Amino acid sequence: MRRARLLAATVLASSLVLTACGGDDPAESGNEQAAAESKAPATWPLTGLPVKGDGDASQDHPVMVVKIDNSSASSPQIGLGSADLVVEELVEGGMTRLAAFFYSDLPGKTGPVRSMRASDIGIVAPSDGVMVTSGAAPVTIERIKDAGIEFFGEGSPGISRDDTRAQPYNLFSDLVATAKAAKGDGERPDDYLEWGSSEDLPKGQPATTIAASFSGGHTTNWRFEKGAYVNDNSYAAEGDEFRADTVLVLRVKVGDAGYLDPANNPVPETKLTGTGEALLFHGGRLVRGTWTKDGLDAPIELSTKAGDLTVPAGHTWIELVPQDGGDVTFGK
Repeated sequence: MRRARLLAATVLASSLVLTACGGDDPAESGNEQAAAESKAPATWPLTGLPVKGDGDASQDHPVMVVKIDNSSASSPQIGLGSADLVVEELVEGGMTRLAAFFYSDLPGKTGPVRSMRASDIGIVAPSDGVMVTSGAAPVTIERIKDAGIEFFGEGSPGISRDDTRAQPYNLFSDLVATAKAAKGDGERPDDYLEWGSSEDLPKGQPATTIAASFSGGHTTNWRFEKGAYVNDNSYAAEGDEFRADTVLVLRVKVGDAGYLDPANNPVPETKLTGTGEALLFHGGRLVRGTWTKDGLDAPIELSTKAGDLTVPAGHTWIELVPQDGGDVTFGK
């Protein structure tokens, strides 16, 4: 994992500094290095944004990833406005589902909570997160377990039905309560993306509207307005919408998960490994690049022909749009 690589790099860098210092007092050099590190601002792993005040980004719970329905039947979705990052993925019937990541802020209610997919392994594993879900097909549960991902379903602390809404769109999580049952190690997770600033981005081209279409089914529409991207067909409750500073589209391969849903639709599986086209929308502009992911638990890395591509710190919505059958259009 990146934490181990980062630790190794830090140890190597420290040894080189001590070697270069020659006759300097090692204790004094160590104190100077510790002082410099203590002055570095703490940042949140899922946004890259600084932690307010003197706090740090080590919470007593892991990253919580909630599977949320993304259809008109889910309206209104609750809790999206508190998410740090959201990933939208294809499910059966051309519909989509959301994997909403929570770490810096835990809402008292979020949902409707729906089932997980094998696609979620590549989405969740790099964060060392746990999942909140209504369940899954037995083959998917086995694969999730084999990947070492913990999950909480109906009957777990904080997860219950809202009798004022129709099933199966009435399962919600009090994420504060559910997070207390999760096994956090108290360490800050690795950054989900490589964070940078707007100034780091290539100029790109104007793009103030986005339409991300998923295999002839659902299309998510975005509009850049007042410095952020507004989801024009969001199902979120009014005032609880996700504020996207960046919309990151990754063109992905999609395979067959090997089973049918209750309506006899084939269940697709997003292949979030390998490489593909990336479209980064920020500040009303588009920067084209390439994404690479070396394994299911590996981070997403972005690049252009000129070198590494970082994502400006902020709240990011990731669209996993199929290479075949999906489409991405944009306008000025």
